[in-house]
Amino acid sequence: MPHDPLIGLVGKPSSGKSTTLNSLTDATSKVGNFPFTTIDPQRAMGYLQVPCACGRLAAANPSQFSELPGRCKPNYGGCVDGKRSVPIELLDVAGLVPGAHMGKGLGNRFLDDLRHADALVHVVDVSGTTDAEGKTTRGYDPSQDIVWLRSEIVRWIQGNLMEKWGSIKRRHVAVKSTAVETLQNQFSGYGSTSTIVARCLDRLALKEPLQDWSNETIEKVVNAFTDEKFPTVIALNKIDHADADKNIAKIAKMQPPETLVLCSAISEVFLRRLTKQGFIRYTEGADYLDTREDLIDDGDPDGGGLKEMDDKLKSRIENLKDLVLYRFGSTGVVQVLSRAAELLGLVPVFPVRNIHTFSSGSTGSNAVFRDCVLVKRGSTVGDVCRKVMGDVTIAFVETTGGVRVSEHDLVEVGKNDILSFKVGRA
Repeated sequence: MPHDPLIGLVGKPSSGKSTTLNSLTDATSKVGNFPFTTIDPQRAMGYLQVPCACGRLAAANPSQFSELPGRCKPNYGGCVDGKRSVPIELLDVAGLVPGAHMGKGLGNRFLDDLRHADALVHVVDVSGTTDAEGKTTRGYDPSQDIVWLRSEIVRWIQGNLMEKWGSIKRRHVAVKSTAVETLQNQFSGYGSTSTIVARCLDRLALKEPLQDWSNETIEKVVNAFTDEKFPTVIALNKIDHADADKNIAKIAKMQPPETLVLCSAISEVFLRRLTKQGFIRYTEGADYLDTREDLIDDGDPDGGGLKEMDDKLKSRIENLKDLVLYRFGSTGVVQVLSRAAELLGLVPVFPVRNIHTFSSGSTGSNAVFRDCVLVKRGSTVGDVCRKVMGDVTIAFVETTGGVRVSEHDLVEVGKNDILSFKVGRA
C-alpha cells in the first residue's frame, strides 16, 4: 500500500533543525547550541499549505459552489479561504558531521534513519557562526556544508553497495537479471522502486553491462540514485544574521534556484508564540503581522482584543519586521515544505462519499472535503484507492460530475483529484 510522504530534516548540529521542526509543527524538540542536542530521530506532523478544492470550485463556478469554502471542515489541519493545511510527516535526524558515513558522531545510525525519506530538507546555518561540526565560530563558509553533507549520503550508499559488489555481480550474471532488477534488489532498503532505478539508468545512458562497471561508473550511478531518491530543499536558515547576505550570494551561484529557500525558523517560532499569547495577529507564512496599535489605527477601538506590549517587545517586533518580513517577504518556513512538495510533485487528492455534494456522508453534517491525502506525481486512481480504501473490493470510482474513471487514469491537480469510491462488485 502506498505510504504517506516523509520529509527528512538533515544538517549539521546547531544548524537550526530542531527549531525548524518546531516552526513547522507543534513538536517540542530540545533546542541548544551544542552538538547532538537531538539524539533519537524525532517524528512529527507538519502542515503543508495547498490550494483546496473548495476554493477552486467556488472560483470556477461561483453561482453553484460559492458556499463551499464556508462549509469546508477538514478532519485534520484546516482550511482558510481556500488555503488548506494538510498534515505531512517530518523526521528530524540528529546532526550529521563530516565522516558520518564511517560512523563518526554516530553517523551511520543517523543516516540509517533517513532510509525511507521521500525528500530531504537540508537546514544550513547561513550565518557562518558554526563550523562543520556545529561548534561556535565566526566567518565559516556554509557552502561547504552543502557539499560535504550530500557527499556523506552518497558515500554511505556507495559504501553499502561496494561491500558486497563482488557477490552482486556474480548473482547478476548467474540469474541473467537486468541492471534495473539487480540494483532495485540493493536499493529497496532505501524505499526505492524499480521506476526510480530505471530513471537513474536512463539518465546516465550507460552502454556497458553491469558486471563490467568501473568504480567510477558505480559512483555515477549512486549519485544519480541519490538525486532521484532524495530530492533536497536547501533551507538557508538564520537569514537575519549580519553575515548571512554574502553567504547567501555565494550559495545562490552554486545551487539550482529551485532548491533554495531563505528562512528564519526562530522568527517563525517567536511569531507563533506571540500569536498564541494574544500579543499579535499573524498567519503562518504571511508577510505581515498586526499589533494592537495597528488594528486601532485601522479603526478597531478594541485593537482586536490583543494585549498591549511593553517597549522591549515592541522593539523586537519592529526589528523582526525590518530584518525578515519586509526584507524577505516572510520567515520562509512555510515555503520550505511547499518547495519540498514541488520537488516531489505531490498532488493533493480529496476523497468524498458523495461526488455531487462533496460531503463525507455523515448524518446531519453539511461539511465538505473532510479528507485530503497527498500522493506522488504519476499516481493513478488505483493508487489513491489502495491508499484510502485498503484492500476492499471497489465496484467503480467517480470524479466530479459523477463521471466514472478507470483505476489506470492519472491523478493531477484539477483532474481526477476529487474521487468517490463505491464499495462492492461492479
